[in-house]
Amino acid sequence: MRRFTGTALALVATTTLSAGCADHTPSAPSRPVGIAAASADRQADEAFSPELQQALATLRAATAKYHDIQNALNDGFSFRVQCGNAGEGKEPSLYANRDNVRDGKIDPARPDALLYEVSPDGPRLVGVELIMPYVLWPNADPPTFFGTPFDREDEAGVYGLHVWLWKHNPNGMFAFANPRLTC
Repeated sequence: MRRFTGTALALVATTTLSAGCADHTPSAPSRPVGIAAASADRQADEAFSPELQQALATLRAATAKYHDIQNALNDGFSFRVQCGNAGEGKEPSLYANRDNVRDGKIDPARPDALLYEVSPDGPRLVGVELIMPYVLWPNADPPTFFGTPFDREDEAGVYGLHVWLWKHNPNGMFAFANPRLTC
């Protein structure tokens, strides 16, 4: 009888949890499937210093709720740039938070902009952009994020660095464009 009761309780618990989650959007997208994609992601993460790994974990934690774009809009992120072609891939749509951009800080807990790709289910979060306006950066050299220099974005008057947290980029975690992006 005990074995049956334990099995029955496990079945009830599983059914209850499944039903409770059925109408909720996942908090994070599914990772790329396949051994090669998982291996590439793991190798990329292992190549980073512990400090960079911690900063990336902070960025992921700070942005996880923005898989639901309504949360981003509610927190002051607004549409700035449409997804399009950019060199060796595509550049994602960008939603920026003006207050975060104008604070003059590079803070993984307060990302400046969110990067989205177009999907049949609506915008899908693929990464973040760290931004530093030229007028707020006192040095001649661009800012860096754990040794990776930001790109000059003269049309916007900022230095920027894409961080592909939520979609693998074969060009690298900090590459500007991603050939796997959909627009």
